[in-house]
Amino acid sequence: MTIDQRTSGGVIILDVQGRMNIEVLGDLLLANKVRELLQQGHKQILLNLGGVPSMDTTGLCNLVEAYLAAIRRDASLKLLHLTPHVRKLLLITRLLTIFDAYESEPDAIARFQSNEPV
Repeated sequence: MTIDQRTSGGVIILDVQGRMNIEVLGDLLLANKVRELLQQGHKQILLNLGGVPSMDTTGLCNLVEAYLAAIRRDASLKLLHLTPHVRKLLLITRLLTIFDAYESEPDAIARFQSNEPV
Protein backbone atom coordinates (compact mmCIF):
# COMPACT_ATOMS: atom_id res chain seq x y z
CA MET A 1 0.00 0.00 0.00
CA THR A 2 1.19 3.49 -0.79
CA ILE A 3 -0.07 6.86 0.39
CA ASP A 4 0.55 9.99 -1.68
CA GLN A 5 -0.23 13.38 -0.20
CA ARG A 6 -1.46 16.50 -1.96
CA THR A 7 -3.40 19.64 -1.07
CA SER A 8 -6.46 21.24 -2.66
CA GLY A 9 -8.36 24.20 -1.27
CA GLY A 10 -6.70 23.84 2.13
CA VAL A 11 -7.71 20.16 2.36
CA ILE A 12 -5.04 17.48 2.67
CA ILE A 13 -5.84 14.64 0.29
CA LEU A 14 -4.29 11.25 0.86
CA ASP A 15 -4.40 9.08 -2.27
CA VAL A 16 -4.28 5.49 -1.03
CA GLN A 17 -3.23 2.76 -3.48
CA GLY A 18 -3.23 -0.97 -2.88
CA ARG A 19 -4.88 -3.53 -0.68
CA MET A 20 -5.61 -2.63 2.93
CA ASN A 21 -5.29 -5.97 4.67
CA ILE A 22 -3.26 -7.81 7.28
CA GLU A 23 -0.66 -8.94 4.72
CA VAL A 24 0.13 -5.35 3.76
CA LEU A 25 -0.69 -3.45 6.95
CA GLY A 26 1.34 -4.95 9.74
CA ASP A 27 0.91 -1.64 11.55
CA LEU A 28 -1.56 1.22 11.35
CA LEU A 29 0.17 2.94 8.44
CA LEU A 30 -2.81 5.06 7.38
CA ALA A 31 -3.85 5.96 10.92
CA ASN A 32 -0.27 6.95 11.74
CA LYS A 33 -0.09 9.18 8.65
CA VAL A 34 -3.34 10.90 9.70
CA ARG A 35 -2.00 11.37 13.25
CA GLU A 36 1.17 12.93 11.83
CA LEU A 37 -0.89 15.40 9.77
CA LEU A 38 -3.03 16.25 12.79
CA GLN A 39 0.07 16.93 14.87
CA GLN A 40 1.19 19.33 12.15
CA GLY A 41 -2.07 21.23 12.63
CA HIS A 42 -4.05 20.02 9.62
CA LYS A 43 -7.79 19.83 10.36
CA GLN A 44 -9.29 18.74 7.03
CA ILE A 45 -8.25 15.36 5.64
CA LEU A 46 -9.76 13.55 2.68
CA LEU A 47 -8.92 9.88 2.12
CA ASN A 48 -9.12 8.95 -1.56
CA LEU A 49 -9.74 5.20 -1.52
CA GLY A 50 -10.31 4.84 -5.27
CA GLY A 51 -7.11 2.81 -5.55
CA VAL A 52 -8.04 0.33 -2.79
CA PRO A 53 -9.40 -2.85 -4.41
CA SER A 54 -9.81 -4.78 -1.16
CA MET A 55 -9.88 -4.31 2.58
CA ASP A 56 -10.17 -6.58 5.61
CA THR A 57 -10.61 -5.91 9.32
CA THR A 58 -7.06 -4.55 9.55
CA GLY A 59 -7.94 -1.95 6.92
CA LEU A 60 -11.18 -1.15 8.74
CA CYS A 61 -9.20 -0.73 11.95
CA ASN A 62 -6.92 1.73 10.13
CA LEU A 63 -9.92 3.78 8.98
CA VAL A 64 -11.54 3.81 12.41
CA GLU A 65 -8.27 4.73 14.14
CA ALA A 66 -7.73 7.58 11.65
CA TYR A 67 -11.31 8.80 12.19
CA LEU A 68 -10.99 8.68 15.99
CA ALA A 69 -7.66 10.52 15.87
CA ALA A 70 -9.29 13.27 13.79
CA ILE A 71 -12.30 13.56 16.10
CA ARG A 72 -10.05 13.80 19.16
CA ARG A 73 -8.19 16.71 17.53
CA ASP A 74 -11.41 18.49 16.53
CA ALA A 75 -10.65 17.76 12.86
CA SER A 76 -12.64 16.33 9.96
CA LEU A 77 -11.87 13.18 7.99
CA LYS A 78 -13.90 12.26 4.93
CA LEU A 79 -13.73 9.45 2.36
CA LEU A 80 -13.60 9.73 -1.42
CA HIS A 81 -14.08 7.29 -4.33
CA LEU A 82 -15.02 4.13 -2.47
CA THR A 83 -14.50 1.04 -4.61
CA PRO A 84 -17.44 -1.43 -4.71
CA HIS A 85 -15.70 -3.84 -2.31
CA VAL A 86 -14.84 -1.12 0.22
CA ARG A 87 -18.32 0.44 -0.02
CA LYS A 88 -19.94 -2.97 0.58
CA LEU A 89 -17.68 -3.63 3.58
CA LEU A 90 -18.49 -0.23 5.10
CA LEU A 91 -22.21 -0.84 4.54
CA ILE A 92 -22.13 -4.30 6.12
CA THR A 93 -20.26 -3.02 9.17
CA ARG A 94 -22.49 0.09 9.32
CA LEU A 95 -19.40 2.28 9.30
CA LEU A 96 -20.79 4.15 6.31
CA THR A 97 -23.23 5.76 8.76
CA ILE A 98 -20.23 7.30 10.56
CA PHE A 99 -18.03 8.36 7.65
CA ASP A 100 -18.90 11.06 5.15
CA ALA A 101 -18.20 9.52 1.74
CA TYR A 102 -18.16 11.30 -1.63
CA GLU A 103 -17.82 10.35 -5.28
CA SER A 104 -16.64 13.79 -6.39
CA GLU A 105 -13.48 15.46 -5.10
CA PRO A 106 -14.84 19.01 -5.64
CA ASP A 107 -18.01 18.08 -3.70
CA ALA A 108 -15.98 16.68 -0.81
CA ILE A 109 -13.75 19.76 -0.66
CA ALA A 110 -16.81 22.02 -0.76
CA ARG A 111 -18.32 20.13 2.20
CA PHE A 112 -15.19 20.73 4.25
CA GLN A 113 -15.47 24.41 3.57
CA SER A 114 -19.18 24.56 4.40
CA ASN A 115 -18.93 22.07 7.32
CA GLU A 116 -22.20 20.50 6.21
CA PRO A 117 -22.88 16.80 6.73
CA VAL A 118 -23.58 14.54 3.75
